[in-house]
Amino acid sequence: MAVGFVLITTETGKETQVREAIGNIEMVEQRWGIFGEFDVLVKVVADDEVDLTRCIMEEIRIIDGILDTRTLIGSQI
Repeated sequence: MAVGFVLITTETGKETQVREAIGNIEMVEQRWGIFGEFDVLVKVVADDEVDLTRCIMEEIRIIDGILDTRTLIGSQI
């Protein structure tokens, strides 16, 4: 299992639209609106890092209204 946390900066006023679009992605386990440098925090859970990367690159980052993302990938140690 692979877990990633994606910090998202949205265009002003598009926070709700982005959160709703992200909620339709199968691998997204949770999402939160946050305050500060980033606008949305997303927890993505996938079978492996390849699927995790695909989800982030091909499903999340392409959403209209997203300006920037930062991804933190968890590891089991």
